Amino acid sequence: MSVEIVDIRGALWSFWRRPLAYARPGCRRAGPGWRPMGETRPNLILRSEASSQRATFLELFLDLVFVFALTRVSQRLINDFTTDQRILLAEAGQTLVLFLALWLIWASTAWITSTLEPEALPVQVVVVMTVVGSMVMAVALPKGFAERGLVFAVAYVTVQIGRSLFFLVATRGRPIPKDPAAVLRVLFWAGLTAVPWIVGGVVGEGSVRGVLWSLAVTVDYIALALGWPTPWLGRARHADEPIAGEHLAERYQQFLLIALGESIFVIGITFSGGGGAFHLDRTAGFGLALLTTVLLWRIYFYRAGHVLPDAITQARDPARLGLSAAYTHLIMIAGIVLTGVGYELFITHPLGPKPSAWLFAILGGPALFLAGRMGFEFQVFGRVSRSRVAGLVLLGAAVPPMLDLPALAVAGTAAGLLVGVALSDLWRSQGRAPEPAAPPI
Repeated sequence: MSVEIVDIRGALWSFWRRPLAYARPGCRRAGPGWRPMGETRPNLILRSEASSQRATFLELFLDLVFVFALTRVSQRLINDFTTDQRILLAEAGQTLVLFLALWLIWASTAWITSTLEPEALPVQVVVVMTVVGSMVMAVALPKGFAERGLVFAVAYVTVQIGRSLFFLVATRGRPIPKDPAAVLRVLFWAGLTAVPWIVGGVVGEGSVRGVLWSLAVTVDYIALALGWPTPWLGRARHADEPIAGEHLAERYQQFLLIALGESIFVIGITFSGGGGAFHLDRTAGFGLALLTTVLLWRIYFYRAGHVLPDAITQARDPARLGLSAAYTHLIMIAGIVLTGVGYELFITHPLGPKPSAWLFAILGGPALFLAGRMGFEFQVFGRVSRSRVAGLVLLGAAVPPMLDLPALAVAGTAAGLLVGVALSDLWRSQGRAPEPAAPPI
């Protein structure tokens, strides 16, 4: 068995190292592959120390697609909370599955452009493929568990498998990572989970699709966290992967700002679409929504969000910290999106009777954000501020007394608790030098 494994790995290595059977204009044969005339590096795919840490314009273009995608997630959640005769838990769970698929596409792309040269043609083609596929997913998302389910599933699978196949062809002769089987591992798992994705899209609406897609997205996330363990190929060691820490941190910061921007969009559309005069109760809701958004921004960037680039670059295992930060940012962004749903609810119906389920958005959104922020703070500083723990506990304790109060009062309570967290940060920083990053990883 050991000889067989060695032979398989050797064959894979030979395939990967074999140059393409054509010469590109302006290139000459050099070592294992082709290099442009005058270029001294044999590999143009891996990032180098000279590579820019800033996001490219193409990456920012990709972000525009996800601005639209988040609006579709938010609108679907709003429908879950406001449409009659719906089972909220089941409907919100379906929206969560769709959101998780979108986030995995974005986060994996950020990882690709942080480990490979984003200006290299193969990487740019992969980002363009992601733009197209993500846009199709976003358009199909509102009806993702209805008649557009197969479209969503095919777009997701095409992005996941198509990118890996393209890399296999476009990078022959250029060993991308230290581990030549990295792309093959990703391709194996993408092909494995493609089955429940496609079958779920074909079987039609209902709980079967929910079960299959929930299983598929769970396996996708577990495979990523474990390094895509694959028969005969083993698992990837993220610690061995070179990573542009500043670039990856900036990408996370930018996506969180996208989520905050989507909340601003919800606030503006909801308040301006009411028609007529700006009534005092709706105006108060508008003000509370803006205040809450500013507080979420402040709490994120003070101070862990601000020093995230330093944390990743200084970590003993930068790749592991960068990967774990994807999960805490996922939680925070989900909290922001859910908070935005609360904006729609309490601006539209500030004083009228409200279903108790609305508390899940108005109080649960900020609570989910604080929970993710606590984990993120530990990743950056190796500790958690008591003010964030207290804020999370008080948001939970506020649920029973808020059941019979109007939505505007609930929103004011949530904003007041976030004000307390922000003021605690301000008080702790008085007369002290800015705390440097101290990642425990």
